[in-house]
Amino acid sequence: MPHAQFDPTARQALAVTAVDAKTRKDLSWQQLADATGLSVAFVTAALLGQHALPEAAAKAVADLLDLDEDAVRLLRTVPTRGSIPGGIPTDPTIYRFHEMLQVYGTTLKALVHEQFGDGIISAINFKLDVRKVVDPEGGERAIITLDGKYLPTRPF
Repeated sequence: MPHAQFDPTARQALAVTAVDAKTRKDLSWQQLADATGLSVAFVTAALLGQHALPEAAAKAVADLLDLDEDAVRLLRTVPTRGSIPGGIPTDPTIYRFHEMLQVYGTTLKALVHEQFGDGIISAINFKLDVRKVVDPEGGERAIITLDGKYLPTRPF
């Protein structure tokens, strides 16, 4: 039976422990995801406290990270989502995503509504992909795909 988490601090503490173990063991997020059969984005988000893992996946990452049964249980618990406390983020990478939404948020909203109608793009029925490609002008570029199910607003 799925259980919901009430206090996010337990999951935050587990995230700290998991990242520390990942670092000590010199594992990549991809290696952890490969052990589960799930996407690297989903497993990373789960280990950072944003998703519940299926039992087999929770056990697989716990084995790789030497986490105990309490950690497996917590990894299977539906978390309290949202990892950025109120205000503008200060981490430069996260801030740049905030900046992108400040600049392009209204554009995204206008284009979504024009093409789909009144509704939202789900962050629950969602896929995320991050790829690095060579920039023909030099350096590298990031291609980030946000793939969410459209959910129309329904009058009631």
